[in-house]
Amino acid sequence: MRHNIEFDAEGALLRGWFYEAEGASGPAPCVVMAHGWTSTKHMYLDRFAEVFAAAGLAVLVFDNRGWGDSETAPGKPRHEIDPWEQVRDYQHAITCAQNRPEVDPDRIGVWGTSFSAGHAYVVAAIDRRVKAVSGQAPFISGRATYANLARVDNRVVGPEQFTADRRARALGEPAATVPVIGNDPGELVGLPTPDSYDWFTHARAELDPSWPNEVTLRSIDLFYGYEPGRYLPDITPTPLLMIVGSEDGLTGGNLAAAAYQTASEPKKIVFLPGGHFDAYTGAGFTVASRAASDWFLEHLTAR
Repeated sequence: MRHNIEFDAEGALLRGWFYEAEGASGPAPCVVMAHGWTSTKHMYLDRFAEVFAAAGLAVLVFDNRGWGDSETAPGKPRHEIDPWEQVRDYQHAITCAQNRPEVDPDRIGVWGTSFSAGHAYVVAAIDRRVKAVSGQAPFISGRATYANLARVDNRVVGPEQFTADRRARALGEPAATVPVIGNDPGELVGLPTPDSYDWFTHARAELDPSWPNEVTLRSIDLFYGYEPGRYLPDITPTPLLMIVGSEDGLTGGNLAAAAYQTASEPKKIVFLPGGHFDAYTGAGFTVASRAASDWFLEHLTAR
């Protein structure tokens, strides 16, 4: 059974869904999850949550602040992505889950995808309430991912635009924005890869027509300086699962596989055929959702 929920996160009201664990006779382990860069919970997260709930796990899904159904803090623009605010929001979501009577507060897992997979790893490293973590198509390095995008499109947003935006906002001007995706070679966009355009175009048409295709320029500035892969060695002894697209050209499958080597046991890596977005549908979804479900069951239900 799914319930609509909301909770406060440092002045921002975040909204999401809570799924009861199917077949549970008492407080159940719970997986806390959110989507990646600019995405909303309506973009396939219900499918993952349903798999987890059917396996006997409670699930708390939430929209990141300023996106989807969630609000943002007073005075902050919508459609801005501050990775450290999103990390703290995962921690607020964990607290929300722990306070629900359907949840065993000592058996919490975190799940993320793409940008939020990086968050999941950071949270697992800094918050010992997390007892297991899974991240798919993980964002490992802002600098490396930015360099990948620059090779795709030499018009990727750069330091000059970041500086101009910071100065303008300090003078009280509105936050500058850019489209997330586009198919005009002369247009600056946040994610210039062809698979990003195809995925978001389909997801907006079929799953979330209100998705805005707009992100603040500062979000890209903050993206550049975010290095969640550096936290991987600190996750131990929390069990870590990494699910990697073998042909991921956006966040980098090779980059993720190399970063995985820096983590200590217990850990596991699963490779999916295909690129960054192939875990959401078809055979990729089946493998990714089952791998994560099995990982949480193994490490959250064992006594």
